[in-house]
Amino acid sequence: MGFTLVELLVVLSIISLLLTIGVPRYFHSVDLSREQVLRADLAAMRHVLDKYYEDHGVYPETLAELVSMHYLRAIPVDPLTGKADSWVAVPPDTPEKGGVADLHSGAEGKALDGSIYGDW
Repeated sequence: MGFTLVELLVVLSIISLLLTIGVPRYFHSVDLSREQVLRADLAAMRHVLDKYYEDHGVYPETLAELVSMHYLRAIPVDPLTGKADSWVAVPPDTPEKGGVADLHSGAEGKALDGSIYGDW
């Protein structure tokens, strides 16, 4: 009624074969999902910055100002760094226009398409 060593080895080899096929695809999907969330967060925050500029004629001094003025509920977490304070704020051309005209991710490294995260 027990299993022989050969049967156990066959089952373990089949399981390991399936894992070697499935695990890399899983991690690729997770990385792709993080990149898509990052792109969506950047697009939403840039849209909010534009709306703030339309309403006030200047950009906000900090991202926290967007939350305090109820343009955002909270500063989103960068899906690649896992932190809400890792966003890189880009100031406008002239300092009189405010402090944050654009945003980039603070993540280091390259995306799956070869572009650099900090350039997004």
